[in-house]
Amino acid sequence: MTSTHTRADGLRAFDRTTAVWGPVTMGLGLLISLFAALYVAFWSGLGIQGAELWTAVGAVLATFAIVAVIEPISYYPILGRSAMYQAFMIGNISNKLLPAAIVAQANLGEKPGTRRAELIAGSAIIGAVLVHIVTLIALVGALGTWLVSILPAELIAVARLYILPAIFGAVLLQVIVSMKAVRTTVIAVVVACLVVYVLVPAVPATAYFGTAIAVVVTIVLAWALRDRASASGTTSADEEAAR
Repeated sequence: MTSTHTRADGLRAFDRTTAVWGPVTMGLGLLISLFAALYVAFWSGLGIQGAELWTAVGAVLATFAIVAVIEPISYYPILGRSAMYQAFMIGNISNKLLPAAIVAQANLGEKPGTRRAELIAGSAIIGAVLVHIVTLIALVGALGTWLVSILPAELIAVARLYILPAIFGAVLLQVIVSMKAVRTTVIAVVVACLVVYVLVPAVPATAYFGTAIAVVVTIVLAWALRDRASASGTTSADEEAAR
């Protein structure tokens, strides 16, 4: 009993710390990023006009505003709150941090969405960043130019064409295996196919919003068509474990 209370107290303290320092750190990162951009725009002497600045801001918002809403919704069930702060401060979430978190959770037998899975995700992100920094210094900083010079041009072209789909395919498969949610997986695949092969060709204007449409529709259908009896049993088990 004492061990359970100690663990619960530790998690509550961890949540309070995350709730304070997570937004503070993200806010500082935003200010630093904006300061660099504003310095270039207004104090670098490049003669950038206000209209040009707002045109550029509008173009960025039109491109990434939907992604800025969809990505947190998509990543949160796997990463949890604390790991989300880490991931969005570091970047390269979909092709580096998310795969690391999923693989770590799967290897430790933890299903995404639990407190333990959140802590595992945070630890995996730290490991991924350390490995990335070491390999970046060694393979890119020290050996990057030499490695590119000895690789065949055909190999480089093929790598550029297939490496991103290969990463996303591996991540998708790992998510499906670790979640073990057949109903939700089928819904997601059907919705994605309908959006890509039916909606977008029929209404080309929806191409920029295809990902957002697929995610939102999948969430709504997965919730509406969920196994209510199973979900109720899982909730009761989680509540009992929390006690």
